Amino acid sequence: MATAPPAPTERRHEELVLDFLAHLELERGLARNTLEAYRSDLLALGRHLRERGSDVEVASAREINDYLADLAVGEQGAHASAATIRRKSACLRSFYRHLRREGLRESDPTAAIAAPKRPAKLPEVISRDEVRVLLAQPTGTEPAALRDRALLEVMYACGLRASELTGLLIADVDLEAGVLRARGKGSKERIVPVGRAARAALRAYLDGARPKLAGQRLETNVFLNLRGGPLSRQGLYAIVVRHGRSAGLEGRLSPHTLRHAFATHLLAGGCDLRSLQEMLGHADVATTQIYTHLSSGRLKEVYFSAHPRATE
Repeated sequence: MATAPPAPTERRHEELVLDFLAHLELERGLARNTLEAYRSDLLALGRHLRERGSDVEVASAREINDYLADLAVGEQGAHASAATIRRKSACLRSFYRHLRREGLRESDPTAAIAAPKRPAKLPEVISRDEVRVLLAQPTGTEPAALRDRALLEVMYACGLRASELTGLLIADVDLEAGVLRARGKGSKERIVPVGRAARAALRAYLDGARPKLAGQRLETNVFLNLRGGPLSRQGLYAIVVRHGRSAGLEGRLSPHTLRHAFATHLLAGGCDLRSLQEMLGHADVATTQIYTHLSSGRLKEVYFSAHPRATE
């Protein structure tokens, strides 16, 4: 039995959504999974409004708020998380700004949306001594050990996201200059310095281990699995957790923990917030500011060493 074609209002809604997503992809370079999430959110909004005799071109602020309230309650009390509502709210705001730019709306029904506030949760941080113990876990000269030592050193030295490390290419690394190119969110690239210990570990891996892992395969990724293919994020997670367990950090370590340690230890050493923002690849310095809450020890040290009346 043939599926009925979409109703005119549904078809119109899909056209508006596709036009919006094309704008995001071309103008802002958003990742494919982000675009797919936005598409899902907006199609769900369209269904909600059609069931109530409305559509996105005429929906009122109350209808939009009712939609978000329904999400918060959910079916049979299975409410959406605050993080999910924040993401959907951001999607709707962006969509309606686009409709106004295109002259399809005179008013923005999302202007007064009050999304749930993000909880002020500080990231888990491990100390310098704990990092030192962790980095000493991969021992020996077997290819897997040299790879693991290199990836742990690079993650801590450069503050890379898991996806940035697994997506790192041979052409992205310049050991002579001591830098690498990280491809972050939204296809944005940045140059990050690589410290001496990480360069040494990376050189040992590239010279003595990677050729053995790759075999006859012409892979361009820096980090490979034991079969010679690109290391996946799941594979990276398993490696980090395994060595964390050996270092006595069970339940406290993930690839992102090393990124937090990189940021916190740099601030504690005197790095300024703007430089840290650039190295982390944060679009907004407000995202980076969470690490200032983790460096009060350094602030006290600077205060008591610099203020003329601090010790009188």
